[in-house]
Amino acid sequence: MSPRNRFVAGKLNSAGIATLLFDLLTMEEESTDEYTAEFRFDIGLLATRLVGATDWIRDNAQTQNLKIGYFGSSTGAAAALVAASRRRELVRALVSRGGRPDLAGTALKDVACPTLLIVGGLDYDVIELNRKALSELNVEKSLQIVSGASHLFEEKGTLEKMSLLAIEWFSKYLL
Repeated sequence: MSPRNRFVAGKLNSAGIATLLFDLLTMEEESTDEYTAEFRFDIGLLATRLVGATDWIRDNAQTQNLKIGYFGSSTGAAAALVAASRRRELVRALVSRGGRPDLAGTALKDVACPTLLIVGGLDYDVIELNRKALSELNVEKSLQIVSGASHLFEEKGTLEKMSLLAIEWFSKYLL
């Protein structure tokens, strides 16, 4: 449902990178979460759903030979890192946008794919959380800070800059 994630998916598609875009919460969970924040921080639940989608891709005759990369934002980035640690042999690249990789906890040390963390330059607290998580990753990794961007990359041109960074990363490892 995220317009930002749909925008990024469109940019990735235009660059020749296939996408499977889906919400990690059901509509009912999303409605509840809006008031309780009960589900958005359940990284285990979110990661399990992403692992399920990964297994579906692997088991589907039309997609089983595609290289898999994860793109996650906010707590979805933590879920992507946890899922990548559970599917080390399948996930080839990971990009986090304004993510909370710190919420992946001990799974960070088990991630095997090249990982790009992208944070808005105005998102000071999240920059520090990403720097700490970056130091715990034992893979090829990079932290890119998009100047002038807040947490949601709503400022003019910042989502485009972030998308270009994601395209470059995925192109390097998936194409």
